Amino acid sequence: MCTAVTYKTKDSYFGRNLDLEYSYKETVTITPRNYPFKFRKVGENNKHFAIIGMAYVSDNYPLYYDAINEKGLGMAGLNFPSNAHYFDVKDGLNNISPFELIPYILSNYSEVKEVKEALKSINIVNINFSDELPLSPLHWIIADKTSSITVESVKDGLKVYDNPVGVLTNNPTFDMQMFNLNNYMSLSIEPPVNNFSKKLEFSTYSRGMGALGLPGDLSSQSRFVKATFTKMNSLSDETEVSSVNQFFHILTSVEQQRGCVHMGEDKYEITIYSSCANMDKCIYYYTTYDNRRIIGIDMHKEPLDGSELINYDLIKNEEFYIQN
Repeated sequence: MCTAVTYKTKDSYFGRNLDLEYSYKETVTITPRNYPFKFRKVGENNKHFAIIGMAYVSDNYPLYYDAINEKGLGMAGLNFPSNAHYFDVKDGLNNISPFELIPYILSNYSEVKEVKEALKSINIVNINFSDELPLSPLHWIIADKTSSITVESVKDGLKVYDNPVGVLTNNPTFDMQMFNLNNYMSLSIEPPVNNFSKKLEFSTYSRGMGALGLPGDLSSQSRFVKATFTKMNSLSDETEVSSVNQFFHILTSVEQQRGCVHMGEDKYEITIYSSCANMDKCIYYYTTYDNRRIIGIDMHKEPLDGSELINYDLIKNEEFYIQN
């Protein structure tokens, strides 16, 4: 399970928590402009926008979990079990496999408006990357500096939703997630007022009681509510340090701690990494479960006109600073 969010101060930010019980040895991967993307049904793209994000690289192909391109368009794929449905190849459409969708969108488009138009002719097809790497059930959040959408390939077809909250988790479908927010409209950052009864007196015995009822469990529907409330009420100044720190605090509000979600045997789901990409400057920041230090990689410090992938292994070991 996972959570993705957007955030805006002076610059725009996009990122996510990756929550799983295992790791594919992902790396921060930069795809330069002349890397040959070989798509299964729509040919090859040898000249495109540069991309930076988190990926598992297999056979020199970047399987992106989340990424942004040099124009400031971001995209992330999140687990969508039981609901995701992929189709057979259809003539007259751009047939894209789920593992190709992030590279296809980010290599070709610069803003959400263009993506919405392109999705009208895209068919998400049931083609595995390999026998060893079958498809995962996914849905996607796509965002630029001003707007975001959610894309879901279900049995009824390809659904594209405007995403006014800039948040995505997992099940249920996005329209149901948004409707569920109606149940929490009374939550507030302010102290509560007595609407219970004028015949009774109540005391505000703690700070934060205006948000009583805000979910705190780790289910995908609860994380959607918690992340949305936290993101929509978040404040920071416009500096990079303050903005990035606040972004990671939003993600921390819905992170998964080892031992709280048992997956059977000795396996537990955890937040393997959290990411925050500055969509204006193309800097990709991350933390890992065992390393809370924020680490950044600037895409524009790399040779973006090349044709070879650039990979950075994650720094996973925590270093403690002993002050005395």
